[in-house]
Amino acid sequence: MYPYQYDPRFQNLFPPGGGQGFPPQPPGGGGQGFPPQGGAQPPSSPPPAFTPAPKLGSGGPSLYAVDPGAISGCLYRYTYIWPRNGRPYWFYLTFVGRRSVAGYRWTGSFWVYAGVDVNQIREFQCV
Repeated sequence: MYPYQYDPRFQNLFPPGGGQGFPPQPPGGGGQGFPPQGGAQPPSSPPPAFTPAPKLGSGGPSLYAVDPGAISGCLYRYTYIWPRNGRPYWFYLTFVGRRSVAGYRWTGSFWVYAGVDVNQIREFQCV
């Protein structure tokens, strides 16, 4: 089992009071009092060993935001995220809001709780 570890690099992803569609920040600012409200736990194992292939084909940027209704089918499933900027990563969704998603992001060694604005997601695939 991989224990939760707080990573302060992700603390600015949660505005105070859970504004803009984000879930409320973990009690105590993270670390203490985790898991987040609602009882969502990180997965007890690492994500799949394979890397899914993107479906967009061209690799070019998408002009549209990801639809929260579409990504909600990935709740509590391993999901591979291709962000608009940055490297792709495995994510385990536990919350889907109108403009954001939250859950656990795989660092390569352990899961950290994080949130992402759906406008920052170019593509996703859940397994």
